[in-house]
Amino acid sequence: MLYKTNKHYQVLYSQAAQQILRSVAESFKSFKELSKKYRKGELTDKPRLPKYRKKGGLSLVTYPKQALKLVDNKIRIPLGKTVKRWFGLDSFYIPMPFNLRFQEIKELRILPRNRCFYVEFVYELEPVKTKVNNDRVLGIDPGLNNWLTGVSNLGTSFIIDGKHLKSVNRWYNKKVATLKEGKPQGYWSTQLAKITEKRNRQMRDAVNKAARLVISHCLDHQIGVMVFGWNKEQKKKVNLGKKNNQSFVSIPTGKLKERIKQLCQQYGIKFIETEESYTSKASFLDNDWLPIFGEKPEGWQASGKRVKRGLYCTANEQLINADCNGSANIIRKAIQRGLGGFPHERLNQEVSTTLSFNLSRVSRGVLTRPQKLKFWSAKKTQSNAVLTHCGVSF
Repeated sequence: MLYKTNKHYQVLYSQAAQQILRSVAESFKSFKELSKKYRKGELTDKPRLPKYRKKGGLSLVTYPKQALKLVDNKIRIPLGKTVKRWFGLDSFYIPMPFNLRFQEIKELRILPRNRCFYVEFVYELEPVKTKVNNDRVLGIDPGLNNWLTGVSNLGTSFIIDGKHLKSVNRWYNKKVATLKEGKPQGYWSTQLAKITEKRNRQMRDAVNKAARLVISHCLDHQIGVMVFGWNKEQKKKVNLGKKNNQSFVSIPTGKLKERIKQLCQQYGIKFIETEESYTSKASFLDNDWLPIFGEKPEGWQASGKRVKRGLYCTANEQLINADCNGSANIIRKAIQRGLGGFPHERLNQEVSTTLSFNLSRVSRGVLTRPQKLKFWSAKKTQSNAVLTHCGVSF
């Protein structure tokens, strides 16, 4: 009632204005709940009070489905009576996406970002019926040069190359440093917005394509369980040197994990997340015990060791791929910890015995010769075929 006389509220379409007020209320409600958890010690980072938008800045506008209409395969977005009275314009139109039905849309959002406007559609996805086998498992080890390394108990292994993403980030960081040289703190320009938007789109495209490659591998081999190695807040504690730290923090591996998790839910694949401490140090072929972070027994020592980047030497002096060794150990760690829930949780001993996989087919050959996938290269015909199978094209 208080905002009905506010000129800013009156200019907006009524339902869009109401949605904005709801989002503000939700933000402050979330802040209060997070503050309570922080005071109880359940959160490590202190939450910040929601900020006002800067002068001249733009904000998200949301339209519920009720306000939208489909006219000649275009979505009509109303602007309200005040705008019509001022400018003689009561609405504008955007093309209807070809891969979405108008009946499925629940909400439409217009998001301003880096001098561009994005239209986001909120809709429900129906689960896809697939034939998968819960005795088949894929272990995923995230990294930097090798963005994702996967090993399955069927005797397959692959590496999704991450060097191209490092190159993209390196170019972006150098360009930003050049443009900001000698400028005051918080300097921003049209050129900075342009290159930032380009870089963000490249990262988003990489996340979608890499996630589809992983899901395609699971569907092609009917893999029903995926174990993803992940250490919480690992980017805050990383110490790989100045250059590697910058590359590691800039790579959106967390977004890739969440995207893979979403696709697993859609295709009926169980997604298990486990901490990956000591999976790179321990030897899979020697069946080393995998301690939990902070609980390493006194005197514990791995049978093998990493002789150089990308190469691991077992107790029998067999050389295997270091990242594949880590991926296989991630599956073993999930078995040891009894992780069978979604989201993951430590289960009691009686239930944990039900989570077991036959890893006999994970041999030295599987850990030595992984298939290298370059999702960003159109020259890789096999990668293109996988992407096309999943509905993604270049």
